[in-house]
Amino acid sequence: MKIIDTHCHVISPDRQRYPLAPLGGKQSDWSTERPTTPERLIAAMDEAGIAKAAVVQASTAYGHDSSYVADSIARFPERFTGVFSLDPLAPDALAQMAHWKSRGMTGMRVFTTGSTMPGQQTWLDDERAYPVWARAGAERLPIAVQMTADGIPLLLKIVTRFPDTLFLLDHLARPVITDGPPYAKAQSLFDLASRPTIYLKMTSRTVEQCQSGQATPATFMPKLVQAFGAARIMWGSNFPAHDDTLPNILRETLHVLSVLDAADQAMILAGTAEQIYPSLT
Repeated sequence: MKIIDTHCHVISPDRQRYPLAPLGGKQSDWSTERPTTPERLIAAMDEAGIAKAAVVQASTAYGHDSSYVADSIARFPERFTGVFSLDPLAPDALAQMAHWKSRGMTGMRVFTTGSTMPGQQTWLDDERAYPVWARAGAERLPIAVQMTADGIPLLLKIVTRFPDTLFLLDHLARPVITDGPPYAKAQSLFDLASRPTIYLKMTSRTVEQCQSGQATPATFMPKLVQAFGAARIMWGSNFPAHDDTLPNILRETLHVLSVLDAADQAMILAGTAEQIYPSLT
């Protein structure tokens, strides 16, 4: 079975060539402790049996300077595509989009919350960002959104206004699912299922959460697939932000996905990624 990782990161040990500029002003612990070159990422992918990957900009290390991701995918285009980061409110946001696309990037990320920037930011539906959402839709540039469930009402506003723009929710937008069936605390997530341009990234956080509290893979994963369809769900390891080896991360993921039929597993592990990032086919 082909496997594609849609959410991993690279961190350079060379801080002179790639200076730190973390969003929130403080570098994330994981990027400090586990710098990962593209060579190390490929070695881990090979050990795990992962064919290709979408390397996502590490905003908690480099902010919106995606140079290291761009340089990494340029060196290994047969294994990687890249997802750059930007501030959609910046006056030169459209120029930044054009620049990073010219460097070979095929996805964009916006960062509205995280370890170095706690709390859910409220600018998702700011009119100053409208040109960015519109351009992304026109160019079919998928937008990964780092957010919490608190941001879903704002997301719905822009999804309605920009129906051609694809949004990928990192970590499923971090819903609470440990309450178990019927997963009432995650209802705002399931309410998004009727919006066909919203896709989900199932990461290690999801894998852990659906095996915690009252949640189980057998009750959560079929519900998620029934709501969204496997063709709108993709897997991402979150390596090396998630503190484990890539083979172990994949092993746990396969355990959780084993409650689904083979076709759905194949779609989540590679099929959806190939639709969103055609360069990974």
